[in-house]
Amino acid sequence: MFITGISDEAGKEIEAQIRAHKELGWDKMEIRDVSIDGGPADNLHNISDADFDRFEKLVKDAGMEVYCLSSRIANWGKQIDEPFDSSLEEARRSIVRMKRLGTRFARIMSFAVRKDAGDQMPNERFRRLRELVRMFEGEGLTALHENCMNYGGMGWTFTLEMLEHVPGLKLVFDTGNPVFADDRSKAAPWHKQSAWEFYDHVRDHIAYVHIKDGVWNPAKNGVDFCFPGDGQGDVKKIIHDLVSRGYKGGLSIEPHVGAVYHDPRSNDACATAYASYVEYGRRLEKIVSEALRPDLAAAT
Repeated sequence: MFITGISDEAGKEIEAQIRAHKELGWDKMEIRDVSIDGGPADNLHNISDADFDRFEKLVKDAGMEVYCLSSRIANWGKQIDEPFDSSLEEARRSIVRMKRLGTRFARIMSFAVRKDAGDQMPNERFRRLRELVRMFEGEGLTALHENCMNYGGMGWTFTLEMLEHVPGLKLVFDTGNPVFADDRSKAAPWHKQSAWEFYDHVRDHIAYVHIKDGVWNPAKNGVDFCFPGDGQGDVKKIIHDLVSRGYKGGLSIEPHVGAVYHDPRSNDACATAYASYVEYGRRLEKIVSEALRPDLAAAT
């Protein structure tokens, strides 16, 4: 087991992302958005060829590995009843760049939930996902579905149904997303999901794990993100179970503490985002150490 992180939460500039991982002693990165030479930040599959060349050089010169591309393919910003073209093009660009970097995994999703529609169009989702998985598999790469604001994220039953209809698809499980996601696997009115219940049903299909944590705040109808193990994401319980099962993959931090990624109004200082990212990583390291050596945890 190793620890990495979605590095743009330490800062949008690639130099800040590399520096944070170096400070933590990590040699692997999960790349989502990146800014090159002070330019605007965008997903790795969207930046210009010149910026990608510069990115590749900086990362390789630093001795870093891009283990996973956190893409926008089929994500919560894309509707299932709209054309498929943008996700296909993002997949094509991702594959080319992943092969240049030696990147193994691409995080994808299963399109946005149709909130006011009874028909979630599952067969069309499965058809599109099968095509995406074939594209990655054909190049020796692996597509990982994240339980987020998408079809597979509506509950563990939806994820298992999706896996049944999309051969070759694996999972990246996010511990924090169930905290704010309605559990549509049960009858309405929907309550929020249980991270442990979701994990327990899908764990045999997990190839990678995102670590996020938070507490649902009914007063603001939103989640208060927090450090790992301090919220309702069952982080410690899940990590202990992963250890007991001999999990050898990655744990990737997605703090949402110093930088609220989905909120364009967030004005947190770069220094705050960077410091909270490093602190988040160190706290997760402690949780993993305690899971690996419970005797030491008991002694303290």
